[in-house]
Amino acid sequence: MIRIVLAEDQAMVRGALAALLSLECDFDVVGEAKDGDDAEALVRELLPDVLLTDIEMPGRSGLEVAAAIRDAKLATRVIILTTFGRAGYLRRALDAGALGYLLKDTPSAELADAIRRVHDGRRVIDPDLAAQAWGEADPLTDRERQVLRLAGEGRTGAEIAAALGLAEGTVRNYLSEAISKLGAGNRVAAARLARDRGWL
Repeated sequence: MIRIVLAEDQAMVRGALAALLSLECDFDVVGEAKDGDDAEALVRELLPDVLLTDIEMPGRSGLEVAAAIRDAKLATRVIILTTFGRAGYLRRALDAGALGYLLKDTPSAELADAIRRVHDGRRVIDPDLAAQAWGEADPLTDRERQVLRLAGEGRTGAEIAAALGLAEGTVRNYLSEAISKLGAGNRVAAARLARDRGWL
């Protein structure tokens, strides 16, 4: 049996996925998480074979959970299942150690096959995204990404500094560097551009 944990913040989607996967005779859905924090806790507790996770969820993102699993050297293999068909997200998912990256409109038979292949240690990536992924590299550092994400949420420099434990001048420097790298007119435009490309 392939033991699976699902991480999806939308209850209806999570329930439908669990029911769908339970129809496969070699799958056992051992846990369901409503956010990234729950997902990481369940993986550490249950040590499933596969974590099937969305990207954007409350708490930690699916990409952050994948990186935590990689850093902890856990045997659980990660598949990202998302609506975000962006090459930037795919590159970040692969960097975080995910072996699979599929879109939510993937047919159920293909999803089941992908889970089996990832369980066997093979990589499964949406082919159209794979072709795009190597076209344009993400220019942002992790810290620039954190600062820009908070700026995009409308946080002030002081609020960003407090949230990240940085000086306000350091926050300004990170924002300035990110804006310059992206060729944007201001931090809101930079955050929008980075999000559109899957870099936030």
